[in-house]
Amino acid sequence: MFESSPRMPTHLWVEAKVRELSMQGIGVYIMQRGEKNDGTVLLKISDMAGKCKLLIQQRNLDGELEWVDALSEDILDEIKADEFSKRSIERDPDLWLIEVESPDLKNPFSEGAG
Repeated sequence: MFESSPRMPTHLWVEAKVRELSMQGIGVYIMQRGEKNDGTVLLKISDMAGKCKLLIQQRNLDGELEWVDALSEDILDEIKADEFSKRSIERDPDLWLIEVESPDLKNPFSEGAG
């Protein structure tokens, strides 16, 4: 249940991933900067047609980061996702909010989750 290696600070990991995805031509935006070293990441993946996925990072029992649905629904209307995101940031100002454009709603952050 202990981490086998120290975790990279959130801001470094997010900035590196944003740069990597941008170089691949993927639209990715930091909508809210959270706590620099240990902030949790909320990821909104948009198909740019009004539907999206909302994922959040959490640690599994082995201490590894993984992505899980932030709500019980897999696919959401963007309005519902934005309302949830706003409430989440109000509750936890240390939260990072990242938006990604992905027509097929696949998670480009899933490899090397941190």
